[in-house]
Amino acid sequence: MAFLEVEDIHTYYGNIQALKGISIEVNEGECVTLIGSNGAGKSTTLRSISGLTPPRKGAIRLNGEDISLLPAQEIVRLGICQSPEGRRCFSRMTVRENLELGAFLRRDSASIVEDMDRVFDLFPRLKERETQKAGTMSGGEQQMLAIGRALMGKPKLLLLDEPSMGIAPILVERIYETIAEINKQGTTILLVEQNANFALDVSKRGYVLETGKVVMTDESALLRTNPEVQKAYLGT
Repeated sequence: MAFLEVEDIHTYYGNIQALKGISIEVNEGECVTLIGSNGAGKSTTLRSISGLTPPRKGAIRLNGEDISLLPAQEIVRLGICQSPEGRRCFSRMTVRENLELGAFLRRDSASIVEDMDRVFDLFPRLKERETQKAGTMSGGEQQMLAIGRALMGKPKLLLLDEPSMGIAPILVERIYETIAEINKQGTTILLVEQNANFALDVSKRGYVLETGKVVMTDESALLRTNPEVQKAYLGT
């Protein structure tokens, strides 16, 4: 049994069907990526898993427990935390205040302090800007903050939505080095990314999505050498 099982989910925005029977699996400790073009359904898949846009049909199971109909806050309690597309930091709040909000549902004060230190170890720049308002930081720094805020929920499964979007290349490399380190430390990761080169480098397995369906799945190293993937997503 996989740690996360997404089975034949169909998700809608109003009358518009965004996912048309998506099925994916993530094993404990893995980093798995979803790649595809804009509108393929990558972000909607994450939103369905996190309870923000629940599927109308199909099942989502965490450790065998069906979470498809649970509200988003209960899914966070179970250990699924998301760093959303576009970062969505609270711009008028400081770095520390944003991180503290990530631990809002927790009551283990001592562990919260340890996790705050861990975030500052992973992202030293956040420690330097601890009292700075999030809205005054660069896009890359805000992305670090969004990932750090998700880590403050002590996730068993970390959902990352487009962590390279709108960020300078040198910071993208730094962020992906940190994503690899987070996974190495034992956090299971499901990564959505349009930059397939970075996504396939850091992940173990990948799924290729097109118009709300999975059209291909394989180990990341094999997807990287697949001619169709190279032509469509790797620019070769």
